[in-house]
Amino acid sequence: MSVTAFLTDSTLCIGCKACEVACKEWNDVPGDGFVWSGLSYDNTEALGHASWRHVKFIEDGAHPGVGGNSPDALSWSFSSDVCKHCENAGCLEACPTGAIVRTEFGGVFVQPDVCNGCAYCVVACPFGVIEKREKDGRAFKCTFCYDRQIEGLQPACASVCPTESIKFGEINQLRLDAQERVRELESQGFKDVQYYDPLETSVGGTHAMFIVRGEPSAYNLPPKPEVPTIYLRRSWLSAAMSGGLIVAGTLLAFLGGGRR
Repeated sequence: MSVTAFLTDSTLCIGCKACEVACKEWNDVPGDGFVWSGLSYDNTEALGHASWRHVKFIEDGAHPGVGGNSPDALSWSFSSDVCKHCENAGCLEACPTGAIVRTEFGGVFVQPDVCNGCAYCVVACPFGVIEKREKDGRAFKCTFCYDRQIEGLQPACASVCPTESIKFGEINQLRLDAQERVRELESQGFKDVQYYDPLETSVGGTHAMFIVRGEPSAYNLPPKPEVPTIYLRRSWLSAAMSGGLIVAGTLLAFLGGGRR
C-alpha cells in the first residue's frame, strides 16, 4: 500500500472552485459561504468544519496588460488549500479518545463516531484546519477521501480539477515532480516560485505540498509550523529541573541541620 499525498500547483489554479464543490458533494459536507465576505470573490474564507477544500483568492493590485501568471507581475493568484495531513500531526497527538488515527495511506482521519467534541485537536493544529461543528459538537476536516482511496480512486477534489492544479499520487514521486515543476517555471522566467513542504520543522513534512508564487504566508501557509507538543516537552523538562532543585535543596537543608 503506497503512501499518498496532494501536490497543489497554484500557478495552474484558475479559481473555479470545482474542488470545493466535489468535496462537499462526495462527503456530504454542509453548505457555507452564503454571506458576502467582501474578501475578493472568496466567501468561504478559510478551511473549517464545512470547508474541507478552500480556494483562496489573492489580489496584489492592478497591473494593466499583465496576466496573473506573467513572470512580470503577481497580480492575481488562486490556490486550493486543504488539510496538510502532517507527518507529525498535532491533532492526532492531542486527541484523548483515539478518534484521530493515521491510515495506511498516510492520511490523518477523524472518526466521527468516536469524537467526543473536546476540541483539543482544534487548538493543536498548527495550520488552523480542523474545526468543531457547533450543531453536533464534533470536529471535522478533510478525510483524504479515505473511502475512495480504499477502492483505488483518487480523492474527489483531484479527480475534478480541470487544470490538474491538484495532483494526487505517491508522496515521494510528487516531491520529485514538484522540484521538476519549480525548475520548469524558473526556466520560463518566474523568479518568485516556492515549494512548500515543511520537512525541517517538528511537523516533519506534510501529505499536502504546494507550489506558490510569492510568500507562502500569503496562502495561509506558515513559514515554520510547529507541533504544539514540542512546547510540552520543554515544560516537563523545566518542571523536572525545578523538582530536582527542590529535592536537592531539601537534602542539603536536612544534612546541614544534622551536623548542628
